This record gives sequence, C-alpha cells and structure tokens, in this order.
Amino acid sequence: MGRRGRDTLVVVEAQLTPEGILWPLVAAELGLATVFLTNDLQRYAKVPRFGAVFGRDDVSVMTADTNSTASIVEMMRGVSETRRVRGIFTQCDYNLPLVAEVARELGLPGLNPRAAALARNKLLTREACREAGVPSPDFLNATSAEEAVAFAEKVGFPCVVKPMTESASTDVALGRDAGEVARLFERISGQPLDRRGQRRPPGALVEEYCAGHEVSVETFTVDGQVTVLGVVDKAVSPHPYFAEVGQVFPSVLPERVTGELAATAVAALRAVGHDFGAAHTEVRMTERGPRLIEINARLAGEDIPELVDASLGLATRRQVLAMHVGERPDLTVTARRGAATRKITFPASGTIRRVDGLDAARRSPGVVEVLLAVGEGDRVDALVSNHESYGQVRAEASEPGEAQRLAEAALNQISFVVDRAEDRD
Repeated sequence: MGRRGRDTLVVVEAQLTPEGILWPLVAAELGLATVFLTNDLQRYAKVPRFGAVFGRDDVSVMTADTNSTASIVEMMRGVSETRRVRGIFTQCDYNLPLVAEVARELGLPGLNPRAAALARNKLLTREACREAGVPSPDFLNATSAEEAVAFAEKVGFPCVVKPMTESASTDVALGRDAGEVARLFERISGQPLDRRGQRRPPGALVEEYCAGHEVSVETFTVDGQVTVLGVVDKAVSPHPYFAEVGQVFPSVLPERVTGELAATAVAALRAVGHDFGAAHTEVRMTERGPRLIEINARLAGEDIPELVDASLGLATRRQVLAMHVGERPDLTVTARRGAATRKITFPASGTIRRVDGLDAARRSPGVVEVLLAVGEGDRVDALVSNHESYGQVRAEASEPGEAQRLAEAALNQISFVVDRAEDRD
C-alpha cells in the first residue's frame, strides 16, 4: 500500500440504522480519515445522523460496484496511490465475504475468507455445524415447494422457512401448515436477488422450529482465541415473524444457562473457522438444550454495542476498528452495570397523524436515548423484520433487570395516532 497522504480506513457499505453508519466517526477517534465505498449513497439518506456522518471533511464517498471483489480491489489500489490505507472494514452482512477476500488479497487484517463465506450463508453454517456436532435445528435446502412441505411434515409443524443470505430477519417466517410452508417457499424462491442486489442461492432453507428464549452471544476473536463479552437477552416479535423488539445486557438468565448458550456459540464459531474480530451469534435455549440459530461474523448491529459498552466500560466499535488496522484491541472490563433497549414498532401499516409523550420518555429515570426516525405525516409499515424498527428507547441502571424495566416504562410514555392503510381504502 502507498504511504502518501493521510492514514485512511476504507469502509464498504453499512447497515441501514443510525448506529450502522457511524463508522467514520469511530475511525476519526483513531485518527483515521474514511473512504466510504458504496454503489448507492442515497440508500442511507433517510437514516438519522446521515448528514453528521457524510458531511464531514475527513469522509470521502466513492462509488464502486461493492458486490464485486475485483471492483473493490481496483478502488483500493486507486485510493492507496494518494493515501496510506491502513485497513478495510464492513459491518454489512452482504459485503462481509467480499471484504474478507479483499483484505486477504491486499495483505490487510481481516477475517479468514472461508469463515466469512460459511457464516454468511445460513445453509453452509448449518452444514459446518452439523459436521462439528454443534447442536442445531434439523434443516433442508428445499428446491421446490413439494420438497419444503415434505420436510416440514417430517420434522413437524410449525417450521421455519428463510432465505439463506439475507439479514435482519428479512423474509424469515413460521409456517404452521403445508399451505403456509408452500407459500413462504414460493415467496422466497421467487426473488432471485437480495436487498443489496446480490444473487440469492436458489430455493429456501426449511428448518425445524426451536421453541424457546433467544439470546445473542457477543464475542471477540483475537489471535484465534475467543473472548465472550457476554450474553444479550433478546425480545422477539410475536410469530409468524422473528423481528427483534428489544435487548437487555447482560442477560438476566442464570449463569448456568448463559454458560451453556455461550459454549454453543463458541463451538459454532470454531466450526466455521472464525479467527478474527467480533461476532454476534444467536442461540435459543429449548427444552432439549441450546440450539444455534445463526452466526453473524461481525460486531452486533443496532445499539447492542452501546449496551455492551455502557455495561462493561468498553469501546467495542473502536476496538473492532483497531483490529482492522493492525492494532490489538483493549477488552479490559472496567464496569459492571446494566443497559436495555426497547424498539419503536407498529402492528399495522399506516400514516402517523400524531406523536405524544416523547418529552416524557426523555425525562424518564435512567433513559439515555430516545430516538424516533419518523414523525407526523410519515408512513410506517407493520413489523415483519428488523427493517420496520422506527426508533428506540435506551436506559441504563446498576443492574440489567432494572434497566429493562426503566426502558419499558419510558417506551410506554410514547403513543401514536396512526391512520391505518386499510382504513383509507
């Protein structure tokens, strides 16, 4: 890499959340300028904090085919002619394997490309974990509706039907009978491209349903050794969907339970060969014990890093970027507190006519953030995935259970008058 100009981090795409676009600000804390590579900057324009991030003098936006390894490499070589490129990074699931490949080709720090590919594709994750003996639901890559229904009848209804390479619970749903499973399969298999324009693997993944409570296990892998930062209690929307509506950190579950869940996550990371950086691994505790849901080979999304940092006195975003520019992360725990988030979502689609209680929520005890991305006159969609989250309330306290109750109490201060879409038809 060239050594002229300012030390720079290249960030490839981002998650569509207020926290997901913050990486240039974190890079600045490390003394780095940012080159942001994207194939469409406008997809981020409505994300809160967009102007504060992309209006900075130390952030340069460059357009590239971010679905192509070769295109990213070419852009990287061009950037290195005038800057000292210290690393390349993404938190965007769709680009993780490509960024891992580019880092390997250019000799920059990063995750093993094979591990990135296995974690990215839910079918490949399932196959690797089955081979390694990691407890997981039974599954089938169905290539027809008939195959999907036959497998569902074998494992029993209800079952889960999902695409293999989406994120944020996109198109993941519970099929309670043969007709629902067939319809879910047809909907998924009928969409050849994912949300970022990449080709989906054909068919759909049909899985045994694992009834139980769900958590995520937050980890860092440094020099091949996995450090478990802790377990996040996740609140999930009513079925048939699996959207996240809240988180609490650290978990309020007994250590006996969190220990089993964390051990399953670590075993899954080893099964796919995860050897570098952060990971956000989702596990369910069932009556038969833990079952792996999925591996996300990157730092947790939304504001989970803020929950972890507030609880443990860490700076996880900064530490993961430090790893990607060749520095060793500081994971020294300096606090023991609790933090919780509750999401603002809507049960039905419509247009907001009035919002009440925001100021009361902000004044509520323990509240550190009330974020609302919509207002009067804006359309909202019914909750079916994490994409239909329109804001959040975050609270902190000396204990996680207290933080959870404070966040819930503050959220209850907020109310909406919404003209439902069907009421206008």
